[in-house]
Amino acid sequence: MRLLVTGGAGFIGSHYVRTVLQGGYDGYAPDEVVVLDALTYAGNRDNLAPVLDDPRLRLAVADIRDAAAVDGLVAGADHVVHFAAESHVDRSIGGAADFVTTNVVGTQVLLDAALRHDVARFVHVSTDEVYGSVESGSWSEEAPLQPNSPYSASKAGSDLLARAFHRTHGLPVCITRCSNNYGPYQFPEKVIPLFVSNLLDGGTVPLYGDGLNVRDWLHVDDHCRGIQLVLQDGRAGEVYNIGGGTELTNRELTERLLAATGREWDAVVPVADRLGHDRRYSVDIAKAREELGYQPRVRFDEGLADTVRWYEQNRAWWEPLKQRAGLGV
Repeated sequence: MRLLVTGGAGFIGSHYVRTVLQGGYDGYAPDEVVVLDALTYAGNRDNLAPVLDDPRLRLAVADIRDAAAVDGLVAGADHVVHFAAESHVDRSIGGAADFVTTNVVGTQVLLDAALRHDVARFVHVSTDEVYGSVESGSWSEEAPLQPNSPYSASKAGSDLLARAFHRTHGLPVCITRCSNNYGPYQFPEKVIPLFVSNLLDGGTVPLYGDGLNVRDWLHVDDHCRGIQLVLQDGRAGEVYNIGGGTELTNRELTERLLAATGREWDAVVPVADRLGHDRRYSVDIAKAREELGYQPRVRFDEGLADTVRWYEQNRAWWEPLKQRAGLGV
């Protein structure tokens, strides 16, 4: 059996690939795992270092928008898990073009190839941000899509394409929508690794607006386990929310990161709120729990402590990335 993972050198994709190759999913052992990744600023060969010598792994450096390259890699694939995306909201506010072409056009290119080559299972990995903000309660999979940033709008567009390929062509696509991920190997522009690395270096961290925007936090290992459940047992054409069950305001998260790194509140610099900043995200995971047996296992306090410890012990991984990306203290 051959598995194709797009974006498999990124944060979440590489965790999934490492877990598959290290036998982390009972009864699932592909003969070959092909990683398609453009190795842009957030895709990193070093993320796959623990499994690069595995003879089952093939790393193909290519752009998801390159139809010829994608077609050649999809040919012969039994399963496709599609992580590849531009995903940083602030970058999308500064310029939406790459988000639209990668997330929407790239997904269309991949879906076309999957249809031509009769892929047996296809999981499209998306985000809770496509639902927009929810004042109370939690979004179910039937909630309308109301994205509020160029990033989330591009992901909503790709979700709708995936749904259309199932409805029109019968392509066996499932869509997953996750809450905010955290864990090792996350690119240091994202809030937890940015804050941890800045605080470890004695620097400051920015806090948007009043700091009361709420996010649900999901450990990357729980997210990837949920994706695997969907890949193996999800119903074609269905959407599954994957959440972590820990809702925190950005201020509460900042307080925990200060405590974990031994810093005080004077390291926090208030900044103007992000444009179109959604107030609260929350997803209902009842469908994934009832149909697939999904339940988050990593307690947030333990997962956060492990994550901070990983960044403390892996400066050689994140310091060059911050320097190249201009992510100063």
